[in-house]
This record gives sequence, C-alpha cells and structure tokens, in this order.
Amino acid sequence: TQNQAIHARSMLPCLDTPAVKATYEAHITVPASLIALMSAESTGQAAAFTEGVTYSFQQRVPIPAYLIALVIGRLESRDISPRVRVWSEKDVVDKAREEFSQTEEFLTIAESVCGEYVWGRYDLLVLPPSFPYGGMENPMLTFVTPTLLAGDKSLVDVVAHEIAHSWTGNLVTNKTWEHFWLNEGFTVFVERKILQRRSGNDHRHLAALEGLKSLKDSVETYGCSHRFTQLVPPLAGEDPDDAFSSVPYEKGFSLLFYLESLVGEEDFGAFLKAYIAQFRFKSIVTDDWKAFFLNFFKGRTELDVVDWQRWLYAPGMPPVENKIDMKLANGAHALADEWLNMPDAALAATSKRDEFGHMSTDEKIVFLNKLLDNGLNIARVEALEKAYGMSTSTNAEIKFRWQRLCVRAGWLPIQEAVKQFVTSQGRMKYVRPLYREMFKNEVFRDFACKCFVEHRSSYHNIAATMIAKDLHLDGHEGHAH
Repeated sequence: TQNQAIHARSMLPCLDTPAVKATYEAHITVPASLIALMSAESTGQAAAFTEGVTYSFQQRVPIPAYLIALVIGRLESRDISPRVRVWSEKDVVDKAREEFSQTEEFLTIAESVCGEYVWGRYDLLVLPPSFPYGGMENPMLTFVTPTLLAGDKSLVDVVAHEIAHSWTGNLVTNKTWEHFWLNEGFTVFVERKILQRRSGNDHRHLAALEGLKSLKDSVETYGCSHRFTQLVPPLAGEDPDDAFSSVPYEKGFSLLFYLESLVGEEDFGAFLKAYIAQFRFKSIVTDDWKAFFLNFFKGRTELDVVDWQRWLYAPGMPPVENKIDMKLANGAHALADEWLNMPDAALAATSKRDEFGHMSTDEKIVFLNKLLDNGLNIARVEALEKAYGMSTSTNAEIKFRWQRLCVRAGWLPIQEAVKQFVTSQGRMKYVRPLYREMFKNEVFRDFACKCFVEHRSSYHNIAATMIAKDLHLDGHEGHAH
C-alpha cells in the first residue's frame, strides 16, 4: 500500500487527514505461503481457514491514516541488530542486508539528535521496482526502493532520511498538506545532521549543494512564480500529489539551515529537541512551529533580519542564499569546467581517462549536476562516453543524470538505455524528469509517449497518473493533445 498523501481512504473507511491521529489494530488473513506485515507491532499469528494464516498487529502510538501500511508477499527477513531487520523477497534480501548494514548506527545517531525513539522496532522493507518513491516512512516498517541497492552503500542516505521521519513527520506531523515542509524540510535537516555526525561537516555541505540543485530544478519545472514553489503553498481544491516536488524538502531545509546559521549549531540543536518534545503525538501548522521557535529564542536580535513573509509565502528560490562550503565539490567542478571549455579539436582526440572512476558517488553527482546546469552538445556527450564509459554505470543516481544530459543534447544512441531504465523501475524521482526531458526534445517526444503507453500498466498508479500529466496525455487513453 501507499497511503500518503490522501490514499488511505481507498484502503479503509477513515478520517483521511493528517490532522487526526489514532492507534490501530488489525488482523490480516493470507494464504500460508505468504507473510503479511504492517506499520505496527506484530502481536502474533494463528492458523486460519484451510491453508491460511491470520497475522495480528497493534500500533500503540497514535498516527495519521497516511501512515497505515500493509504488505503481503513471499517475504524473508534478515536481522541487522536486535531492533532492526530487513525484509524482502528471497533474491534481494541478502543484498539488502549488506547494503543497509549501517541502519542501527543511523538510528543511534538520530536518537542523539532528536531524543527518545518511541516506536520500539525499526524494520526496512525493500519493495518491487515499481514503488514510486525513494522511501516511505511507515512507522516500524520503512518501505524503500530497490534502486538504493547500489552495491557500495553510496545511496543509503535515503534510509537516514526515513529514520529521521520517526520524529519529524511521524511524531510531529503537518496538520494539513500545505504544511508538508514541517515533515520534509525538518527530515532533510535531521538526515544531514546524521550525515554530519557520521562523515563530517564537509559531507553535510556537499549534500546541501546537491539539494540546492534539485530545488532549482523543481522551481524551473513549475516556473519561479508558481504557487507550488511557495514553502507553504495554497492547496485548496488541489490533489497534494500534484504539488509533490523537492520544494518542501529543500526550501524547508534551506530555511532551517539559515536559522541555524543565525543562532548557532548548539542552540539550534537544543531547540530541535525541545520542539519535538513539545509537539510529539500532535499535528501542527507552520504558525505553531514559528511561535514556538520565536519564543524559544526570545530576545535574540540576530533573528530580526529574517523575512518570514518571503521565506514562507513567496514563490521561487529562497530569499537568502546560504553559505555552502564547496571544499568537497571543488574537484568535481574543476573537472566539469575542463569538459565544458575543452576545444573541439581536443574533444575529437579524447581517449579513455580514469579520473571519473576515482571519484566518490557524491562527487560524480556534483560533476554531472554542473554539466546539467550548462548543457552539452552531442560532440561533448560522445567524448565523455568515450573517456569514461558513462553508459555502463549501474548506479541509479549516475545513470539518471547521464541519461538526462544525453536526452537534452539529442544524442539518439542513448534511447534504448533510457527505455530500459524508465521501464525497469518506477521511482518518480527518476522517471518523471526523464519523461519530461524526452517530451521537451522533439527527437525523443513520440518515443517517450509510445514507451509510456506501452508500459503504463507496470507503473504504480500514482506514478502513472503523474507521468501522464507530464506527457500531456489525455486521460487513460494515452493520446497526446
């Protein structure tokens, strides 16, 4: 199931709003060959009808309906620590255990940042590839995409993000979806705090730089005066899924990062713990947070400079550009500049080079982001392919950016690889920008529409609905306007 934002109503009769929290218990009967799991504590199993089993669950912490989750499948589990276990199908579960082996460490750091972990267990479930999100923070049972299984733990920051939701989102919850940034901006902030404590401040800044790039992309996609680029957007009569983008995540993070720079890390850390303690088990709006924040820092004149109106309600990029330490990005940016400025004669003479292979995944992402900011022509794309064999990367984040660059340049040899990527998984972070990129370029437009119509049934309904809008396809017919 995927009940966020307003899909719990299609699973069970409920007050499907994050303003209301409730405990729940459930009994799920399945054939004996299958296992049922929920976002709750398992309280036992009993034989049911011939060949069947009934699993029982209880969630003792009040939660909004969007956090009720159910999964049924031929599942196996592996323990990572006494309170952390990973679940998946047989052919994925050992790989997942290895990839997510640091989960207990993330959880322990998160407790030191946010306070007591009230949920008891923290289990992970690796879903089939059609799952439309990177992760979904269902309490006690985070759902994650298999695109995180890079083989080198380079994409596990998504798990740190979902762990952080155990406090920001699941304990302190946005009362309506206009205030979604209270869930996501705070969670990105805590995720990067975990990263800072594990890997150092430089890595936190590098992640902030990557986040700023995805914020720019979202603002560009909507247009800088679009209401969905406001931190607190007006959503009356809107489907919250339509407003889903990196804005609440990264504009929200930018605001918190800015406020932290004004009051200092130590004091902001104390505020964060006090805020969670004050509002846990409740649903709140931005004004509740703001009043608590200003009261906590009463008399602190350094906050007089904050333009609250613009931060919260103005569309477009944030009103203040945060200072981001570029130390870890400098090498990647220098290499990108070299490629952007390389004379045509040198391009033609390119041979195999290895500096890209020696970079970390994060540095590779920064390198490709810089190229995406500037765009490349076909000659440069071909020279990069010759030098680094970019198309052979199996890392989803690298593949995604490289394919966007190629589509933007109109490089046709990439077409089959793009088709393979957008039809082998359905994570919206990857498939939506790639379909949009193809739609924008006439060379790929018909191919994109045909590819989607052909494979529509393999996508999750949320993803299929959004891609159809991205491709301007009309209703379920798959006819372009």
